[in-house]
Amino acid sequence: QVQLAESGGGLVQTGGSLRLSCAASGRTSTSYAMGWFRQAPGKERECVAAISRSGWITGYANSVKGRVTISRENGKNTVYLQMNSLKPEDTGVYYCALKGGYYSSGVYYTGSNEYDYWGQGTQVTVSS
Repeated sequence: QVQLAESGGGLVQTGGSLRLSCAASGRTSTSYAMGWFRQAPGKERECVAAISRSGWITGYANSVKGRVTISRENGKNTVYLQMNSLKPEDTGVYYCALKGGYYSSGVYYTGSNEYDYWGQGTQVTVSS
């Protein structure tokens, strides 16, 4: 089993920045692909950013490109989401996810059904 713990959420004004962190524990003897998702009230969960198990390949939702950076510690299942120039529409619960199993090190995944483990989520609120 794998456990994920997010941190770093909070209340910020429009234009502000936040850095989210997610650390995996448990059966994590190797690096896995990971992603950040968010869910706003009344909306479906969407992938904000994802990173390959190697850390070399990343992907972003169009709505956050240029404002958000996903990164990971080398060889570890710890990922970060640096969010700048935040907008009210960025408000939501942010979840960290990890894809277990065996697959290429150079691929990232954006579908929520492709991930096996999820954190409890951290609230991000951007005030206008």
